[in-house]
Amino acid sequence: MSLSYYAQESHGPFETFDLGDFELESGDKIRGLTLAFATFGTLAPDKSNAVLFPSWYSGTSKILEQAYVGAGRALDPEKYFIILVNQIGNGLSSAPSNAPSPFNAARFPRVSIADDVRAQHRLISEKFGIKQLALVIGGSMGAQQTFEWAVRFPDAVKRAAPIAGTARVTPHNRFLVQSFIDAISADPAFGDGWYQDGAVHRGLRNHARVFAASGFTQDLFNKSAWRDHGFTTTDDFITGFVENHFLPQDPNNLILLLRKWQGGDSSRVTDGDLVAALARIKAKTFVIAIDEDAFFPLKDIALQQKLIPGSELKRVSSIWGHLALFGTDAGFNAAIDQHLNDLLAA
Repeated sequence: MSLSYYAQESHGPFETFDLGDFELESGDKIRGLTLAFATFGTLAPDKSNAVLFPSWYSGTSKILEQAYVGAGRALDPEKYFIILVNQIGNGLSSAPSNAPSPFNAARFPRVSIADDVRAQHRLISEKFGIKQLALVIGGSMGAQQTFEWAVRFPDAVKRAAPIAGTARVTPHNRFLVQSFIDAISADPAFGDGWYQDGAVHRGLRNHARVFAASGFTQDLFNKSAWRDHGFTTTDDFITGFVENHFLPQDPNNLILLLRKWQGGDSSRVTDGDLVAALARIKAKTFVIAIDEDAFFPLKDIALQQKLIPGSELKRVSSIWGHLALFGTDAGFNAAIDQHLNDLLAA
């Protein structure tokens, strides 16, 4: 099931970029690393209209396209050359599920947010000859990558829009993510990462429910706001929407991404000094927070935003909480587009 989920038929069309053997931050390496990406629009002759949008946890370029790209949207292909890149481990780019033996499944090496960004920098420079991006944008784990971009390659990022994420995870966030990992790996069928396709469905279902409990707001459940999407009960919604999203995905892929999320910390560039790391940012930066977000609370985001020179904190609201990122709330989508239009006009 997982291999068909990650195919062109489900999440294409996408292209791949071969980086060869890629040394990781840990000192390990991925043999034959490939990044899967999709592009929309036309790159300007002076290459000034490029937008990079990395994927979030469990997301793909197709999901980003459906939620954020289109005529009349802030990310309009008539105006911008939009590169939607799949982070390492998501199943379209190199991942435990598609790596050749013996470095597949549980033997796939650990990856960091910095590894993603270093690989993406090679993609934009070697594939497209882009030296500076008009905008780097990302939500959740995509926001972690956006911060890493602005810190690690300050001259390559003209504008940055991290949405619903932080430059360094908090202890609470790290603990929360561990609960997602535990929900999957506690399934007896997980077998330390050596399992038959489809065998870990109980762990994936449990993970989906733990994820939904904090990913959505209390009001979404209490007011049955999911009814507008055709669901009849809370269980019907969780099964049909959240379990349905995670069940086709590969458990090792998800755990690799979750561990990467747990380790998100842009201050590695400055030996753990977050103040110094965020002071490196030269991009015009709108840090966007969701008021009701329980994964990356407003307070945590605001504390870090204040450390970025010339940055602005932008707040949006949604009954869908953190998972409004998936594009389910038209009001949220409109608010995000307005902030992005303002930033792109700056």
